[in-house]
Amino acid sequence: MSPDVLAMIIALFAFTLTVLGGVAGMLARQSKALESRFDRIDDRFDRIEGDLVEMKVAIARLEGPIPTLRLGHARGAPGER
Repeated sequence: MSPDVLAMIIALFAFTLTVLGGVAGMLARQSKALESRFDRIDDRFDRIEGDLVEMKVAIARLEGPIPTLRLGHARGAPGER
């Protein structure tokens, strides 16, 4: 191999490493940004879920207890004597 071909191969290898290093850095930065964004969204959903539970409890207190059906035997019920 001639020195020119060897120099070209080395230069292409160095260029490839530089480009791939830049791409890896860019992807790392974007994934970190997305992770922080998802964390903020998760925190927001947790707050909303807590507020929703508090709202359900408040509504349940306003409505009062659930009415129950009492089954008792009335006088003269069929089958009783």
